Amino acid sequence: MKINTLSVQNYRNYTTESVEFTNNLNVIIGQNAQGKTNLLEAIFLCAIGKSPRTNKDKDLVKWNSTFAKITLEISKKIGKKNIEMYLFTNQNKAIKIDKIPIKKIGELLGTFNAIYFSPDELKLIKESPEERRRFMDIDLCQFDKSYYYNLNHYNKVLMQRNKLLKTPDKNVLRDTLPIWDEQLASYGASLIMARLKLIENLKIHANKIHKYLTSDNENLEISYQGYTANTENELKILLLKKIEENLEKDINLGYTTVGPHRDDIKITANNIDLRSFGSQGQQRTASLTLKLAELEFFRENLGEYPVLLLDDVLSELDENRQNKLLNFVKSIQTIITCTDFDFHVPHTKYFVLNGKITKIENCN
Repeated sequence: MKINTLSVQNYRNYTTESVEFTNNLNVIIGQNAQGKTNLLEAIFLCAIGKSPRTNKDKDLVKWNSTFAKITLEISKKIGKKNIEMYLFTNQNKAIKIDKIPIKKIGELLGTFNAIYFSPDELKLIKESPEERRRFMDIDLCQFDKSYYYNLNHYNKVLMQRNKLLKTPDKNVLRDTLPIWDEQLASYGASLIMARLKLIENLKIHANKIHKYLTSDNENLEISYQGYTANTENELKILLLKKIEENLEKDINLGYTTVGPHRDDIKITANNIDLRSFGSQGQQRTASLTLKLAELEFFRENLGEYPVLLLDDVLSELDENRQNKLLNFVKSIQTIITCTDFDFHVPHTKYFVLNGKITKIENCN
């Protein structure tokens, strides 16, 4: 999967700009606050329909403009695709794929796949379980549209169940809950089985990549933390049982305590829990490792690599890991931002200043 051209209009600090990317390493150079990250954000927005930096579309529209437009032309093994995204200050976004409007984000997912890494991704390791669930959900929603729809259904059922748990009429509560419990267990089992498959796939690649980046024998292990079973039906039965067992607890708390919305990933290096005891360097390398493992997951399951977006990652790594990273991604279309680039690897440079992009010569 490759990006051919990205065009933006009234997006963040850009008025009208267009850039053609090469198939391998593309380096976007500029000082802070010039618009480097905005380009990566616009690209990732076309993959998942949401910005990794804000939940408000109006924040993406250039000051004193009423709309923004992103156009992404891509090549896949099945042919070329064109994605157009219109963002507004006073209404919901509009999306077209090959000039045909779509009604739901779910229709966009899988059209274009990308992996996004920035210094903020350190929270994948060190912050709450919500960040690690989000990590799994973004991968699986891009990979499998049915996961996206099951996740939406699960969240709606969960919201209804939590609302019901707060009702003062306990007779109504106990009469109605079984309806929601059955759906919660069914959708929940489907989500967990998909996550388990993802983790089993990622853990093999992650350990190899981590050893490559660190040049030592440190074993990186990732495991799913939650209820598991051998089959989806067994898991549904188990979840339903646990939901029923925790009914009184849920009533007292006013929310649901069992299900994939409570699960987590445990990440260890040589049996040390990196969230609690890892150094910042270990946490940073582990988060990068997981992102690179995602590349292999997509390649194995979809037959081609996604586009890799690296925002200011080199400044956070030592020289050895910088070189290893660049060597790892040399055959994958990668777009990387930095303030300076002095590495002897084939690449194409682009210079960004005040929302203007200038392509520099190809460098070998």
